[in-house]
Amino acid sequence: MNKRRRITVAALSASAVLACGLLAAPWAPRLSTQVSGDAVLAEAVRPLLQKPADKLSVAYLEDGTVRIAGFGADERTEFEIGSVSKTFTAALLADAVERGEVTFETTVAEILGPDLQDPDAEIGTVTLAELASHRSGLPRLATDPDALVSSFLNSALRRDPYTAPPAEVNDQAQSASLGGRGTVAYSNLGYALLGQLLARAAGMDYADLLQERILDPLGMKDTYVPVTADNLRPDAPTGRAASGLPHAAWTANGGAPMGGIRSTAADMSLYLQALLAGTAPGAGSLEPRWDTGGDGEQVGLAWFTQVSPSSGRAATWHNGQTGGFSAMAAMDRDAGTAVLILSNVAAGQEEAALALLKEGL
Repeated sequence: MNKRRRITVAALSASAVLACGLLAAPWAPRLSTQVSGDAVLAEAVRPLLQKPADKLSVAYLEDGTVRIAGFGADERTEFEIGSVSKTFTAALLADAVERGEVTFETTVAEILGPDLQDPDAEIGTVTLAELASHRSGLPRLATDPDALVSSFLNSALRRDPYTAPPAEVNDQAQSASLGGRGTVAYSNLGYALLGQLLARAAGMDYADLLQERILDPLGMKDTYVPVTADNLRPDAPTGRAASGLPHAAWTANGGAPMGGIRSTAADMSLYLQALLAGTAPGAGSLEPRWDTGGDGEQVGLAWFTQVSPSSGRAATWHNGQTGGFSAMAAMDRDAGTAVLILSNVAAGQEEAALALLKEGL
């Protein structure tokens, strides 16, 4: 089947699926009334949750203490953290630099070597720092026809749109056109490539690299990278779109470095505690380095930092969203506080997290 016919078939299939979805009657997500954990935290965050929610875990960190509350969930409930996964990949980069495996100026060509398809292509000159700060010029998503068809159809079917294995991710990045290199433009493809390059430089796959260098040292026993659906744990939950329609798990395959991690409020609290203390592997990834073009906003390695014009306080944050989950992690590094919100509905709770970080308990 030629590419034009594949696209036509995919479009027709997706249209049929969307039509069926419109005929269905999804339930509107409602925040669970089953509250667990810290009652004070639960009452503080409840009025801030303005987006659709069902099961939700929230953590508040201050002065080395952790408070966790849950709505239909607890500190061990598993969630997809989506693009918050990028912060782990950024930490792996900073850690690899500290180990002397790579430098921030190491290029794609230096790691891929003979596997670089075109030695004269600009992608070969892109550095790891550019990939980690969204300044590589790579598009947000892969642009080759097969990738577009797969992503469109799987999204319409409420399945994982990221199915390319690691080798294919490398090919997608090499076939993409670069544009606006040097300016910040968010790229999932760039982060997928970055994670696969770091894994290659270390001589192991991404999941093992993350396990060995971040998860094990921090004691994050309930956090993992399934990569494919076959590796999901037997009780792995799935989430829902904001409309209430169920969504299959996102495991992201070769795109795992940009959004394939699953974790819990307890484990993510360990991560945020170590970042605030500066003891996490690759904690230097937090430092803001480049202007994003936003109002006073800067990006470091994955993490964004925004200074409030009214209070002068800086919030360092990253959010994430998959087909059925959302996540938000935010820190006030000067105050030593952090907030985490994990939800099994794909409706971001960024405003709630930032408000709780600002107001405190």
